[in-house]
Amino acid sequence: MQQHGKATRIRIFSFDTPAMRAFHFAWLAFFVSFIGWFAIAPLMPVIREELHLTPSQVGNIIVASVAITIFARIAMGWLCDRYGPRLVHSCLLWFGAIPVMGIGLSHGYTSFLLFRLAIGAIGASFVLTQYHTSAMFAPNCVGTANAAAAGWGNMGGGVAQIVMPAIFAGLLSLGFSSFWAWRVAMIGVGALLPIVGTGYYFLTQDTPDGNLSELRKAGTVSVHAKPPGSLGDAARNPRVWALALGYGACFGLEITTHNIAALYFTDQFKLGLQAAGLVAGSFGMLAIFARALGGYMSDRVAARFGLLGRTRLLALALMTEGTALAVFSQTRSLSGAIAMLVVFGLFVHISCGATYGIVPFVDKRSIGSVAGLIGAGGNAGAVASGFLFKGAVSTWPHSMTFLAGFVALSGCCALLLRFAPEAEAETPQPLVQSDSLVASA
Repeated sequence: MQQHGKATRIRIFSFDTPAMRAFHFAWLAFFVSFIGWFAIAPLMPVIREELHLTPSQVGNIIVASVAITIFARIAMGWLCDRYGPRLVHSCLLWFGAIPVMGIGLSHGYTSFLLFRLAIGAIGASFVLTQYHTSAMFAPNCVGTANAAAAGWGNMGGGVAQIVMPAIFAGLLSLGFSSFWAWRVAMIGVGALLPIVGTGYYFLTQDTPDGNLSELRKAGTVSVHAKPPGSLGDAARNPRVWALALGYGACFGLEITTHNIAALYFTDQFKLGLQAAGLVAGSFGMLAIFARALGGYMSDRVAARFGLLGRTRLLALALMTEGTALAVFSQTRSLSGAIAMLVVFGLFVHISCGATYGIVPFVDKRSIGSVAGLIGAGGNAGAVASGFLFKGAVSTWPHSMTFLAGFVALSGCCALLLRFAPEAEAETPQPLVQSDSLVASA
C-alpha cells in the first residue's frame, strides 16, 4: 500500500493512515474555506440594495474577493516548503475566520470592500490542500488524490450558493430583519473555520514520515523540506507559467462564476434569490465528482502516454470549456442557459483536475512553490476577468464571449508543454491493477 512511504491507493472510508487523515482534513479544510470565501456571493442581490451599490462598485467587490488570494497562494506555497502544511493550514483557518465574521459589521461600501478583500486570503487553502495530498500519495494516484481533495473542497462554493439564501430566508422567518439576517449568517459561517483548523492541527502530520519540525530535530532531511530559494527556482520554470495561464482559464473562471452567477440569473432571467442560488449552486456542486474525474483521467492517460497524455487531456478539456462558455454567453432561454452552465461547469472542473494532475511532476524539489504560483495564476485570471464584469449585467454576455476565446487559446498553449525524460519517469504504470479511487475500508 505504500511506495517510499506514500500511499499508492486512495481508501475513501479509511482514517487510520496518515495519508487518508491528511486527505480528508485537506478537502474538509478547503471545503469550509470555500464556503467562507463565497458565502456572501448569493446574498449580493440583497446587499446591493441595502448598501446602494453601483454596478462599478459591485465589480470592484468581485475583483477584491480574488485579488489578495494571488499573493496569499504564493506565500502559502513558500511557507509550506518551510513549515509544513499542518501548521500553515491550521493558522490560515484560525485567522481567516476573522474577516468572514467581520464582514457582518459592514455598514457601507468601503468597509464591505475591505472585508471582502481580506476574506480572499482563505482561498490560499487550495495550495495547502494540494501540497498535503502531493506529499502523501504516490505518482500512480496523486492526480486523482489532488483532484478529489480539491474538487470536494471546491464543492463548498456550490453549497454556499444553495445554503446561504436558505439560511437567510430561515432567519427572516424567525423575525430577523434583512439588515441582520445576512450578517448573522456570515458570523455562523466564520465559526466553522477555527473548529476545522483545530482538528487539522491535532489529527494530521506533514509527511508520511512525520511532521517537518520533528524530522528536522531528529536530523532527518525530508524530501519535502526545501532549501531557501525554491520559490525562485519555480518562478524560473516556464512550465509553471504555462500551467498558471491554463489554471487562470479554468479555476479563474470558476471563482468568477461563483461571484456573478446569482446576480446574472437574478437580473437576466428575473429569478428570485433562492432560485438563482439553486441554479448557481448547480455549477459548484459539479465539483463533487468532475474535478476528481479530471485527475482520474489524467492518471489513466499518463499510464499509457506519460506526461504528454496529461498535457493533451488538459488542452482538450480547456478547448471544450471555452466552446461551452461561448454558447452559454449567447443563450437567452432559461432552460438553455442552465444546461450550458452545467456543461461549462463540467469542463471547468475537469480542466482544474487535469492541471493539478500535472503539477506534482513540474519540479518535485519545489512542489509547494510550484503549486502556489500555479494556484495564484488561477486567481490572476479571476482578477483579470473580474474587470470585464464591472458594467451592467446586460453587457456581461459580451465579456463571457471574450473570455471563451481566451480559454480556447490557453488550451492551445497547453499543447506546447514538454517535459524532460526524468520527469516522464515519475509517471509510471499503475502499481495496482484496480482503480486508484477505492471505496473500501
